[in-house]
Amino acid sequence: MEQLGRVRVDDYQWMKDDNWQGVLRDPTLIKADVKEHLEAENAYREAMMASTLPLQAAMFEEMKGRIKEADSSVPSPDGPWEYFVEYRTGEQHPRYMRQPRGGGVADLLLDANALAEGKAYSQVSATGHSPDHALFAYSEDAQGSEVHQSFVKDLANGEVLPDPIGSATGDFTFSPDSQWIFWTNRDDNGRPDKIFRRPARGGETSLVYEESDDGMFISVGRSADDAFVIISIANQETSEARFIPAADPTAAPAVLEPRRVGRLYDADHWGDRWVIRTNADDSIDFRIVEAPTAAPGKAHWTDLVPHTPGRYIESVALAKNHIGRQERADANTKIVIRDRAGAEHEIAVDEPAYSLSLRGASEFDTTVMRYGYNSPSTPTSTYDYDLATRERTLRKVQEVPSGHDASDYVVERLNAPASDGQLVPVTVLRRKSTPVDGSAPLLLYGYGSYGIPMPASFSTNRLSLVDRGWIYAIAHIRGGSDKGWGWFLDARRITKKNTFTDFIAAAEHLIDRKYAATGKIVAQGGSAGGLLMGAVNNMRPDLWAGVIGQVPFVDVINTMSDTSLPLTPPEWPEWGNPIEDPEAYDYMMSYSPYDQVGPKAYPAILATGGLSDPRVTYWEPQKWVAKLRPATTSGKPVLLKINMEAGHGGAAGRFDYLKEVAHDYAFAVWAVDKGWEQA
Repeated sequence: MEQLGRVRVDDYQWMKDDNWQGVLRDPTLIKADVKEHLEAENAYREAMMASTLPLQAAMFEEMKGRIKEADSSVPSPDGPWEYFVEYRTGEQHPRYMRQPRGGGVADLLLDANALAEGKAYSQVSATGHSPDHALFAYSEDAQGSEVHQSFVKDLANGEVLPDPIGSATGDFTFSPDSQWIFWTNRDDNGRPDKIFRRPARGGETSLVYEESDDGMFISVGRSADDAFVIISIANQETSEARFIPAADPTAAPAVLEPRRVGRLYDADHWGDRWVIRTNADDSIDFRIVEAPTAAPGKAHWTDLVPHTPGRYIESVALAKNHIGRQERADANTKIVIRDRAGAEHEIAVDEPAYSLSLRGASEFDTTVMRYGYNSPSTPTSTYDYDLATRERTLRKVQEVPSGHDASDYVVERLNAPASDGQLVPVTVLRRKSTPVDGSAPLLLYGYGSYGIPMPASFSTNRLSLVDRGWIYAIAHIRGGSDKGWGWFLDARRITKKNTFTDFIAAAEHLIDRKYAATGKIVAQGGSAGGLLMGAVNNMRPDLWAGVIGQVPFVDVINTMSDTSLPLTPPEWPEWGNPIEDPEAYDYMMSYSPYDQVGPKAYPAILATGGLSDPRVTYWEPQKWVAKLRPATTSGKPVLLKINMEAGHGGAAGRFDYLKEVAHDYAFAVWAVDKGWEQA
């Protein structure tokens, strides 16, 4: 292939199915030679890892034993009803429920188990009720391709209305008067391109908005106070909002503030004014402004919460007389509450590493917001917090049926010096009894893209490694927003390699501090974190016993040069555009994991993927493995696991998903133990 005067050769391009759009919607359409190769790869991996089957089974039972099988969420009140989700013992999928406010006989709104019956894959990705509580809508992805059908149910008679919405992203909202439903269309290339509207109970469809820029994501929702329908339009660096007044739901959407490259904002309405979170005017870590209802443009923005460098305002939640905001600094979070008079107080935790998550209010006219707290050693607690009295009510503590004592574990926060002097936070979880002398194997997890932070949160699944004497570590590397939005901006486009060198610096610091030893670390990351895995695999193969790349974005140049793929134009702000920019092409080529594979002593490799994945297509891990296997000089195995019935998120059922986690963790143990030598 020739591009910008540069030539590259791809021996495995045949693995990409030219009819990939059709395969996403119907996986049975996959080319015969590609299907045969994928099935052979799966069979080879199963044979190679056969000795791990007892360990996989044991880990699965442990993970399942840590889940309360009969469980339900804390009900969310809205008017006369409370809505919640429950699971029954043995069932893979949730049941969506409601009951009268304050308690009473619960009604079943949707049984996702019945919906999934007879299907290889079924995921309910969105649900919602109309403001008058008469209708309930839900979106189902039945392939893993993220192409949804959305259904509306009449709660008076329990009937699902005819004519479901097709080719949807799954995103929808009812109009504030409950008479209309708005949704986001998904085009043939898997991108959100239009907002449609029709009567909530069915009828003629009308186009509300069409986005002309292939690089923008769009979605639709309602303001917190139900005063507006809001259309959000954004990529990683530029955004725009359009709004439709509740009093005139068929009106054309008006622009709140025209988009400008490099400026982000998101807007909500607070009874008598707009509240807007933005990075405008060099507010790198964002500020909160307000604007009059009738004049929301930037010329009328005034500071509500000014910008403070290093204090990243992640999100804003509104109730009638209060604003809640979630802030992130130094890889931890805190919640700040503000009343209409401007008085503020905060909810914070005095621990080295933890996660607070502001879930907001389930109705506008309330003084109660909900938040969650956990840490790597402490299960999730859910609180209702009275914004006026500052009284918090514990509503639920995550149960671990097989038993869990947080005092058996140690959580620590290290700071690894990067090559340019920056300090990279590293969260460490281990059992108290696990020695810190370099003898314990360690799993190092990382992501580092799109400004998505990695929370120092609780996961019962990790305990299947930690309880076997492993140390689990999270590297809060640049490319995420763990230390603010500037932490993200410092590892994108032509500074992307900071993500990779930060991860290597974290591993070296763990080795220096005796938490790990060279060749006893397994690196793990997924999606853009799989790009990280591919890069550090090429840069420092000596550090790792194994590398687990889950749905890994590794074929960077080819993918970012294919404008038909769903995420290519939207992702150019993140990586660069190798079709038009020679500097971007050369820089991306210099780290592209697939293109940089060469004769090296690679560690054991596990790449995973899903046949109907629209985000990281199946052929990326397939091609990566095909190129790595003849290149490696170590003799260590290079394995591929393709789920032939799922997409980017893997299996949809909660127990089927655990089997995938157990498989990957068993690979980690096998890689450290060099299990193939005993096979």
